[in-house]
Amino acid sequence: MLLSIVTGWSVACRAMDETSYADPAVVSLINTRFVAVRVDADRRPDISERYSLGGWPTTAFLTSDGALIGGGTFVASDRFASVLARAAETYAARAGTLTAQSRRVADSDPPGVAEPANSDDELFRAVLATFDRVHGGFGGAPKFPLVAPVRLMLQQHRDQPDDDALNAATLSLDAMGWSALYDDTAGGFYRCASDDGWREPQLEKLLEVNAGLIDLYVEAAHLLGVQRYADRARDALTYVQNWLADPVDGGWGGYELPTSIGEPDRAEPTSPRVDRTLFSGWNGTMISTALHLAHAFEDDTLGRFALTALERVLAICYRPGQGVAHYVEGQTRAGGFLDDQFAVAAACLDAHDATGNIVYEMMAQELALHAMRTLWDPQRQAFVDRAAGEGAEAIGRLADPLVPFAANCDAAAVLYRLALTTNNPEFAGTADAVLGSMAPHAMGHGPLAAHYLLARRAARAR
Repeated sequence: MLLSIVTGWSVACRAMDETSYADPAVVSLINTRFVAVRVDADRRPDISERYSLGGWPTTAFLTSDGALIGGGTFVASDRFASVLARAAETYAARAGTLTAQSRRVADSDPPGVAEPANSDDELFRAVLATFDRVHGGFGGAPKFPLVAPVRLMLQQHRDQPDDDALNAATLSLDAMGWSALYDDTAGGFYRCASDDGWREPQLEKLLEVNAGLIDLYVEAAHLLGVQRYADRARDALTYVQNWLADPVDGGWGGYELPTSIGEPDRAEPTSPRVDRTLFSGWNGTMISTALHLAHAFEDDTLGRFALTALERVLAICYRPGQGVAHYVEGQTRAGGFLDDQFAVAAACLDAHDATGNIVYEMMAQELALHAMRTLWDPQRQAFVDRAAGEGAEAIGRLADPLVPFAANCDAAAVLYRLALTTNNPEFAGTADAVLGSMAPHAMGHGPLAAHYLLARRAARAR
Protein backbone atom coordinates (compact mmCIF):
# COMPACT_ATOMS: atom_id res chain seq x y z
CA MET A 1 0.00 0.00 0.00
CA LEU A 2 1.09 3.57 -0.73
CA LEU A 3 -0.23 5.97 1.90
CA SER A 4 0.01 9.65 1.00
CA ILE A 5 -0.82 12.01 3.89
CA VAL A 6 -1.26 15.63 2.85
CA THR A 7 -2.82 18.87 4.00
CA GLY A 8 -4.81 21.27 1.88
CA TRP A 9 -2.73 24.24 3.01
CA SER A 10 0.77 22.84 2.49
CA VAL A 11 2.86 24.35 -0.28
CA ALA A 12 5.06 21.23 -0.30
CA CYS A 13 2.03 18.94 -0.70
CA ARG A 14 0.77 21.01 -3.62
CA ALA A 15 4.23 20.98 -5.20
CA MET A 16 4.55 17.18 -4.91
CA ASP A 17 1.13 16.72 -6.50
CA GLU A 18 2.05 19.00 -9.40
CA THR A 19 5.47 17.46 -10.03
CA SER A 20 6.16 14.01 -8.55
CA TYR A 21 2.62 12.63 -8.80
CA ALA A 22 2.20 14.10 -12.30
CA ASP A 23 5.07 12.03 -13.73
CA PRO A 24 3.60 9.41 -16.16
CA ALA A 25 6.09 6.79 -14.93
CA VAL A 26 4.94 7.39 -11.36
CA VAL A 27 1.29 7.17 -12.36
CA SER A 28 1.92 3.85 -14.13
CA LEU A 29 3.79 2.35 -11.18
CA ILE A 30 1.13 3.38 -8.67
CA ASN A 31 -1.69 2.05 -10.83
CA THR A 32 -0.06 -1.33 -11.45
CA ARG A 33 1.84 -2.11 -8.25
CA PHE A 34 0.16 -0.33 -5.32
CA VAL A 35 -3.09 0.15 -3.54
CA ALA A 36 -2.97 3.92 -3.20
CA VAL A 37 -4.61 5.74 -0.28
CA ARG A 38 -4.74 9.54 0.06
CA VAL A 39 -5.51 11.02 3.50
CA ASP A 40 -6.08 14.67 4.40
CA ALA A 41 -4.32 15.19 7.74
CA ASP A 42 -6.75 17.90 8.84
CA ARG A 43 -9.77 15.70 8.19
CA ARG A 44 -8.17 12.59 9.70
CA PRO A 45 -5.70 13.77 12.35
CA ASP A 46 -5.92 10.32 13.96
CA ILE A 47 -4.39 8.68 10.89
CA SER A 48 -1.82 11.45 10.56
CA GLU A 49 -0.75 11.11 14.20
CA ARG A 50 -0.16 7.39 13.74
CA TYR A 51 1.48 7.32 10.33
CA SER A 52 3.09 10.72 9.73
CA LEU A 53 6.83 10.41 9.13
CA GLY A 54 8.00 13.85 10.16
CA GLY A 55 5.68 16.20 8.34
CA TRP A 56 3.52 16.67 5.27
CA PRO A 57 3.51 15.33 2.71
CA THR A 58 4.15 11.91 4.20
CA THR A 59 4.87 9.13 1.72
CA ALA A 60 4.49 5.82 3.57
CA PHE A 61 4.62 2.20 2.50
CA LEU A 62 2.40 -0.25 4.38
CA THR A 63 1.66 -3.94 4.41
CA SER A 64 -1.82 -5.05 3.38
CA ASP A 65 -2.95 -5.06 7.01
CA GLY A 66 -1.76 -1.54 7.69
CA ALA A 67 1.64 -2.14 9.28
CA LEU A 68 4.21 0.58 8.49
CA ILE A 69 7.32 -0.70 6.72
CA GLY A 70 8.99 2.51 5.51
CA GLY A 71 8.70 5.87 3.84
CA GLY A 72 9.52 9.53 4.25
CA THR A 73 8.19 12.98 3.45
CA PHE A 74 8.59 14.92 0.17
CA VAL A 75 10.02 12.83 -2.68
CA ALA A 76 11.31 14.80 -5.66
CA SER A 77 10.07 13.94 -9.14
CA ASP A 78 13.48 12.75 -10.33
CA ARG A 79 13.59 10.12 -7.56
CA PHE A 80 9.98 9.11 -7.04
CA ALA A 81 9.68 6.47 -9.75
CA SER A 82 12.81 4.66 -8.58
CA VAL A 83 11.69 4.86 -4.94
CA LEU A 84 8.32 3.33 -5.84
CA ALA A 85 9.90 0.59 -7.94
CA ARG A 86 12.35 -0.32 -5.19
CA ALA A 87 9.58 -0.39 -2.57
CA ALA A 88 7.38 -2.60 -4.72
CA GLU A 89 10.21 -5.01 -5.52
CA THR A 90 11.28 -5.23 -1.89
CA TYR A 91 7.74 -5.94 -0.77
CA ALA A 92 7.19 -8.55 -3.47
CA ALA A 93 10.35 -10.40 -2.42
CA ARG A 94 9.95 -10.08 1.35
CA ALA A 95 6.24 -9.48 2.07
CA GLY A 96 5.91 -12.14 4.75
CA THR A 97 9.14 -11.19 6.49
CA LEU A 98 8.34 -7.46 6.44
CA THR A 99 4.88 -8.01 7.89
CA ALA A 100 6.23 -10.24 10.67
CA GLN A 101 9.01 -7.79 11.50
CA SER A 102 6.57 -4.90 11.61
CA ARG A 103 4.26 -6.82 13.93
CA ARG A 104 7.13 -7.78 16.25
CA VAL A 105 8.24 -4.15 16.48
CA ALA A 106 4.68 -3.00 17.19
CA ASP A 107 4.14 -5.73 19.78
CA SER A 108 7.40 -4.95 21.54
CA ASP A 109 6.91 -1.18 21.73
CA PRO A 110 6.61 -0.41 25.46
CA PRO A 111 4.22 2.24 26.71
CA GLY A 112 5.77 5.60 27.54
CA VAL A 113 8.11 5.18 30.48
CA ALA A 114 6.86 7.23 33.41
CA GLU A 115 9.45 8.99 35.51
CA PRO A 116 8.75 10.21 39.05
CA ALA A 117 6.61 13.34 38.89
CA ASN A 118 8.51 16.62 39.16
CA SER A 119 7.42 19.59 41.21
CA ASP A 120 5.70 22.49 39.50
CA ASP A 121 8.76 24.66 40.09
CA GLU A 122 11.06 22.08 38.48
CA LEU A 123 8.75 21.84 35.49
CA PHE A 124 8.53 25.61 35.17
CA ARG A 125 12.33 25.89 35.14
CA ALA A 126 12.48 23.11 32.54
CA VAL A 127 10.05 24.99 30.28
CA LEU A 128 12.02 28.20 30.78
CA ALA A 129 15.21 26.34 29.82
CA THR A 130 13.75 25.77 26.33
CA PHE A 131 13.38 29.54 25.81
CA ASP A 132 15.53 30.90 22.98
CA ARG A 133 17.27 33.84 24.68
CA VAL A 134 18.64 35.13 21.37
CA HIS A 135 15.66 34.93 19.01
CA GLY A 136 12.68 34.51 21.33
CA GLY A 137 10.18 31.68 21.27
CA PHE A 138 10.60 28.18 22.65
CA GLY A 139 12.46 25.29 21.07
CA GLY A 140 14.61 25.24 17.96
CA ALA A 141 14.20 25.04 14.21
CA PRO A 142 11.73 24.59 12.74
CA LYS A 143 10.42 27.24 15.14
CA PHE A 144 6.72 27.16 15.96
CA PRO A 145 4.93 30.08 17.65
CA LEU A 146 3.97 28.09 20.73
CA VAL A 147 1.26 29.79 22.78
CA ALA A 148 1.23 27.74 26.00
CA PRO A 149 4.80 28.47 27.21
CA VAL A 150 4.43 32.21 26.55
CA ARG A 151 1.08 32.25 28.37
CA LEU A 152 2.69 30.38 31.26
CA MET A 153 5.44 33.02 31.50
CA LEU A 154 2.86 35.83 31.51
CA GLN A 155 0.84 34.20 34.27
CA GLN A 156 3.93 33.37 36.30
CA HIS A 157 4.98 37.03 36.22
CA ARG A 158 1.45 38.16 37.04
CA ASP A 159 1.27 35.97 40.14
CA GLN A 160 4.75 36.67 41.49
CA PRO A 161 6.91 39.19 39.61
CA ASP A 162 9.62 37.22 37.85
CA ASP A 163 12.11 39.00 35.60
CA ASP A 164 13.11 35.80 33.79
CA ALA A 165 9.50 34.95 32.98
CA LEU A 166 8.77 38.52 31.89
CA ASN A 167 11.79 38.58 29.60
CA ALA A 168 10.85 35.25 28.04
CA ALA A 169 7.30 36.42 27.42
CA THR A 170 8.10 39.84 25.99
CA LEU A 171 11.03 38.75 23.82
CA SER A 172 8.89 35.94 22.39
CA LEU A 173 5.90 38.21 21.77
CA ASP A 174 8.11 40.82 20.10
CA ALA A 175 9.89 38.22 17.99
CA MET A 176 6.76 36.43 16.78
CA GLY A 177 4.74 39.57 16.15
CA TRP A 178 7.40 41.74 14.51
CA SER A 179 9.40 39.36 12.38
CA ALA A 180 8.88 37.59 9.07
CA LEU A 181 6.51 35.21 10.88
CA TYR A 182 3.90 37.97 10.63
CA ASP A 183 2.57 39.04 7.23
CA ASP A 184 2.81 42.82 7.25
CA THR A 185 1.04 43.05 3.90
CA ALA A 186 -2.13 40.98 4.28
CA GLY A 187 -1.93 40.47 8.02
CA GLY A 188 -1.96 37.26 10.00
CA PHE A 189 0.62 34.86 11.37
CA TYR A 190 2.28 32.15 9.33
CA ARG A 191 2.33 28.60 10.68
CA CYS A 192 6.04 28.42 11.59
CA ALA A 193 9.54 29.39 10.51
CA SER A 194 12.10 27.03 9.01
CA ASP A 195 14.94 28.66 10.95
CA ASP A 196 15.28 29.50 14.64
CA GLY A 197 15.43 33.26 14.01
CA TRP A 198 11.94 33.66 12.47
CA ARG A 199 13.50 34.82 9.16
CA GLU A 200 12.23 32.05 6.87
CA PRO A 201 8.48 31.57 7.39
CA GLN A 202 6.60 28.69 5.86
CA LEU A 203 3.90 30.61 4.01
CA GLU A 204 0.80 28.90 5.34
CA LYS A 205 -1.80 30.59 7.51
CA LEU A 206 -4.08 28.44 9.62
CA LEU A 207 -7.14 29.48 11.60
CA GLU A 208 -5.98 27.50 14.64
CA VAL A 209 -2.57 29.20 14.75
CA ASN A 210 -4.00 32.69 14.36
CA ALA A 211 -6.77 32.11 16.89
CA GLY A 212 -4.29 31.03 19.55
CA LEU A 213 -1.85 33.87 18.91
CA ILE A 214 -4.52 36.59 18.74
CA ASP A 215 -5.84 35.46 22.11
CA LEU A 216 -2.30 35.43 23.53
CA TYR A 217 -1.57 39.00 22.39
CA VAL A 218 -4.81 40.28 23.93
CA GLU A 219 -3.94 38.60 27.22
CA ALA A 220 -0.44 40.08 27.07
CA ALA A 221 -1.83 43.56 26.40
CA HIS A 222 -4.13 43.22 29.42
CA LEU A 223 -1.51 41.82 31.82
CA LEU A 224 1.40 44.04 30.76
CA GLY A 225 -0.44 47.17 29.65
CA VAL A 226 1.35 47.19 26.28
CA GLN A 227 -0.83 48.79 23.61
CA ARG A 228 1.07 47.46 20.61
CA TYR A 229 0.22 43.89 21.64
CA ALA A 230 -3.47 44.83 21.48
CA ASP A 231 -2.85 46.51 18.12
CA ARG A 232 -1.17 43.39 16.76
CA ALA A 233 -4.11 41.28 17.92
CA ARG A 234 -6.55 43.64 16.18
CA ASP A 235 -4.53 43.54 12.96
CA ALA A 236 -4.39 39.73 12.94
CA LEU A 237 -8.11 39.60 13.68
CA THR A 238 -8.72 41.81 10.64
CA TYR A 239 -6.89 39.25 8.52
CA VAL A 240 -8.98 36.40 9.95
CA GLN A 241 -12.25 38.26 9.42
CA ASN A 242 -11.33 39.39 5.90
CA TRP A 243 -10.02 36.07 4.65
CA LEU A 244 -11.30 33.17 6.71
CA ALA A 245 -14.65 34.30 8.13
CA ASP A 246 -17.94 33.39 6.46
CA PRO A 247 -19.85 36.68 6.62
CA VAL A 248 -23.14 35.08 5.55
CA ASP A 249 -23.48 31.92 7.64
CA GLY A 250 -20.93 32.56 10.39
CA GLY A 251 -17.87 30.61 11.43
CA TRP A 252 -14.45 30.40 9.82
CA GLY A 253 -12.73 28.32 7.18
CA GLY A 254 -9.64 26.44 8.27
CA TYR A 255 -6.95 27.96 6.06
CA GLU A 256 -5.97 29.67 2.85
CA LEU A 257 -5.21 27.34 -0.01
CA PRO A 258 -1.65 27.55 -1.39
CA THR A 259 -0.92 28.85 -4.84
CA SER A 260 0.07 26.48 -7.61
CA ILE A 261 3.53 26.47 -9.11
CA GLY A 262 3.90 29.64 -11.16
CA GLU A 263 0.55 31.02 -10.01
CA PRO A 264 0.73 34.65 -8.80
CA ASP A 265 -0.08 35.36 -5.16
CA ARG A 266 -3.55 36.68 -4.45
CA ALA A 267 -3.81 40.43 -4.10
CA GLU A 268 -7.40 41.21 -3.03
CA PRO A 269 -9.32 39.95 0.04
CA THR A 270 -12.03 38.48 -2.20
CA SER A 271 -10.10 35.42 -3.32
CA PRO A 272 -12.03 32.13 -3.18
CA ARG A 273 -8.88 30.24 -2.20
CA VAL A 274 -10.03 29.42 1.32
CA ASP A 275 -11.01 25.97 2.51
CA ARG A 276 -14.55 26.50 3.83
CA THR A 277 -14.74 23.25 5.77
CA LEU A 278 -16.15 23.99 9.22
CA PHE A 279 -13.70 22.21 11.55
CA SER A 280 -15.40 22.18 14.94
CA GLY A 281 -12.29 22.30 17.15
CA TRP A 282 -10.58 25.09 15.23
CA ASN A 283 -13.82 27.07 15.21
CA GLY A 284 -14.24 26.46 18.93
CA THR A 285 -10.82 27.99 19.57
CA MET A 286 -11.59 30.99 17.35
CA ILE A 287 -15.00 31.50 18.97
CA SER A 288 -13.34 31.71 22.39
CA THR A 289 -10.77 34.14 21.01
CA ALA A 290 -13.45 36.32 19.40
CA LEU A 291 -15.48 36.42 22.62
CA HIS A 292 -12.38 37.41 24.61
CA LEU A 293 -11.61 40.19 22.12
CA ALA A 294 -15.22 41.36 22.05
CA HIS A 295 -15.06 41.80 25.82
CA ALA A 296 -11.61 43.42 25.85
CA PHE A 297 -12.39 45.86 23.02
CA GLU A 298 -16.11 46.34 23.84
CA ASP A 299 -16.94 45.17 20.33
CA ASP A 300 -20.56 44.01 20.30
CA THR A 301 -20.47 43.21 16.58
CA LEU A 302 -17.61 40.76 17.03
CA GLY A 303 -19.35 39.22 20.02
CA ARG A 304 -22.52 38.62 18.00
CA PHE A 305 -20.49 37.10 15.16
CA ALA A 306 -18.81 34.71 17.62
CA LEU A 307 -22.17 33.58 19.00
CA THR A 308 -23.52 33.10 15.47
CA ALA A 309 -20.47 30.97 14.69
CA LEU A 310 -21.04 28.86 17.82
CA GLU A 311 -24.69 28.32 16.94
CA ARG A 312 -23.66 27.22 13.44
CA VAL A 313 -21.03 24.80 14.72
CA LEU A 314 -23.53 23.25 17.11
CA ALA A 315 -26.30 23.09 14.49
CA ILE A 316 -24.05 21.38 11.94
CA CYS A 317 -21.65 19.30 14.03
CA TYR A 318 -23.49 18.40 17.25
CA ARG A 319 -25.82 15.44 17.67
CA PRO A 320 -27.36 14.43 21.02
CA GLY A 321 -25.38 11.57 22.51
CA GLN A 322 -22.70 11.80 19.80
CA GLY A 323 -20.81 14.95 20.78
CA VAL A 324 -19.50 17.21 18.04
CA ALA A 325 -18.20 15.86 14.77
CA HIS A 326 -14.74 16.88 13.65
CA TYR A 327 -16.39 18.30 10.53
CA VAL A 328 -19.46 17.73 8.38
CA GLU A 329 -19.12 17.82 4.60
CA GLY A 330 -22.07 16.83 2.44
CA GLN A 331 -23.21 13.45 3.70
CA THR A 332 -19.96 12.86 5.56
CA ARG A 333 -20.04 13.32 9.34
CA ALA A 334 -16.54 12.62 10.60
CA GLY A 335 -16.41 11.44 14.20
CA GLY A 336 -15.28 14.02 16.70
CA PHE A 337 -11.91 13.78 18.41
CA LEU A 338 -10.85 14.65 21.94
CA ASP A 339 -9.74 18.20 21.20
CA ASP A 340 -12.98 18.90 19.28
CA GLN A 341 -15.14 18.11 22.30
CA PHE A 342 -13.19 20.29 24.70
CA ALA A 343 -12.48 23.20 22.31
CA VAL A 344 -16.22 23.56 21.66
CA ALA A 345 -16.98 23.01 25.36
CA ALA A 346 -14.59 25.85 26.23
CA ALA A 347 -16.31 28.05 23.62
CA CYS A 348 -19.66 27.25 25.22
CA LEU A 349 -18.32 28.25 28.64
CA ASP A 350 -17.05 31.52 27.18
CA ALA A 351 -20.45 32.10 25.58
CA HIS A 352 -22.10 31.45 28.95
CA ASP A 353 -19.75 33.95 30.59
CA ALA A 354 -20.60 36.53 27.89
CA THR A 355 -24.37 36.07 27.88
CA GLY A 356 -25.42 34.32 31.08
CA ASN A 357 -27.41 31.88 28.91
CA ILE A 358 -27.51 28.60 30.84
CA VAL A 359 -28.05 26.62 27.63
CA TYR A 360 -24.39 27.19 26.76
CA GLU A 361 -23.32 25.88 30.16
CA MET A 362 -25.50 22.80 29.68
CA MET A 363 -23.95 22.17 26.26
CA ALA A 364 -20.44 22.42 27.72
CA GLN A 365 -21.43 19.82 30.32
CA GLU A 366 -22.91 17.54 27.65
CA LEU A 367 -19.74 17.61 25.55
CA ALA A 368 -17.50 16.94 28.55
CA LEU A 369 -19.71 14.06 29.70
CA HIS A 370 -19.71 12.63 26.17
CA ALA A 371 -15.90 12.63 26.20
CA MET A 372 -15.89 11.03 29.65
CA ARG A 373 -18.21 8.28 28.41
CA THR A 374 -16.58 7.51 25.06
CA LEU A 375 -12.93 8.59 25.22
CA TRP A 376 -11.92 7.68 28.76
CA ASP A 377 -9.29 4.97 29.25
CA PRO A 378 -9.78 3.66 32.81
CA GLN A 379 -6.46 1.82 32.78
CA ARG A 380 -4.43 4.89 31.86
CA GLN A 381 -6.71 7.31 33.75
CA ALA A 382 -6.68 9.66 30.80
CA PHE A 383 -8.46 10.41 27.54
CA VAL A 384 -7.65 8.76 24.22
CA ASP A 385 -7.70 10.83 21.05
CA ARG A 386 -10.58 8.97 19.37
CA ALA A 387 -13.22 6.37 20.10
CA ALA A 388 -12.29 2.76 19.44
CA GLY A 389 -12.84 1.85 15.80
CA GLU A 390 -14.31 -1.26 14.25
CA GLY A 391 -13.66 -3.00 10.94
CA ALA A 392 -11.67 -0.75 8.61
CA GLU A 393 -11.38 1.82 11.41
CA ALA A 394 -9.31 -0.67 13.44
CA ILE A 395 -6.76 -1.65 10.79
CA GLY A 396 -3.06 -1.34 11.54
CA ARG A 397 -2.12 1.51 13.82
CA LEU A 398 -5.73 2.69 13.99
CA ALA A 399 -6.28 -0.15 16.45
CA ASP A 400 -3.87 1.52 18.89
CA PRO A 401 -5.30 4.13 21.27
CA LEU A 402 -3.23 7.28 21.67
CA VAL A 403 -3.17 9.40 24.83
CA PRO A 404 -2.18 12.89 23.62
CA PHE A 405 -0.36 14.84 26.31
CA ALA A 406 -1.26 18.46 25.50
CA ALA A 407 -4.88 17.64 24.60
CA ASN A 408 -5.34 15.82 27.92
CA CYS A 409 -3.92 18.76 29.87
CA ASP A 410 -6.15 21.20 27.99
CA ALA A 411 -9.15 18.95 28.65
CA ALA A 412 -8.34 18.97 32.37
CA ALA A 413 -8.28 22.78 32.38
CA VAL A 414 -11.76 22.87 30.81
CA LEU A 415 -13.01 20.30 33.33
CA TYR A 416 -11.80 22.47 36.21
CA ARG A 417 -13.71 25.41 34.72
CA LEU A 418 -16.80 23.25 34.48
CA ALA A 419 -16.44 22.11 38.07
CA LEU A 420 -16.26 25.72 39.20
CA THR A 421 -19.21 26.81 37.03
CA THR A 422 -21.53 23.87 37.75
CA ASN A 423 -20.37 22.94 41.26
CA ASN A 424 -20.13 19.33 40.03
CA PRO A 425 -17.19 17.53 41.70
CA GLU A 426 -17.22 14.77 39.05
CA PHE A 427 -15.54 17.11 36.57
CA ALA A 428 -12.81 18.07 39.01
CA GLY A 429 -12.26 14.43 39.95
CA THR A 430 -11.74 13.46 36.33
CA ALA A 431 -9.39 16.42 35.80
CA ASP A 432 -7.39 15.40 38.89
CA ALA A 433 -7.04 11.87 37.48
CA VAL A 434 -5.87 13.22 34.11
CA LEU A 435 -3.19 15.42 35.63
CA GLY A 436 -2.10 12.59 37.91
CA SER A 437 -1.63 10.45 34.82
CA MET A 438 0.18 13.19 32.87
CA ALA A 439 2.46 14.33 35.72
CA PRO A 440 5.15 11.62 35.34
CA HIS A 441 5.43 12.37 31.60
CA ALA A 442 5.43 16.17 31.70
CA MET A 443 9.19 16.65 31.94
CA GLY A 444 9.69 14.73 28.69
CA HIS A 445 7.55 17.13 26.69
CA GLY A 446 9.88 20.14 26.76
CA PRO A 447 8.05 23.44 26.21
CA LEU A 448 4.74 21.59 25.89
CA ALA A 449 4.94 20.85 29.61
CA ALA A 450 3.45 24.35 29.83
CA HIS A 451 0.07 22.79 29.02
CA TYR A 452 0.33 20.71 32.19
CA LEU A 453 1.34 23.69 34.33
CA LEU A 454 -1.48 25.84 32.96
CA ALA A 455 -3.94 23.08 33.87
CA ARG A 456 -2.44 22.94 37.35
CA ARG A 457 -3.11 26.68 37.65
CA ALA A 458 -6.72 26.06 36.62
CA ALA A 459 -6.95 23.43 39.37
CA ARG A 460 -5.79 25.91 41.98
CA ALA A 461 -8.23 28.56 40.71
CA ARG A 462 -11.36 26.49 41.34
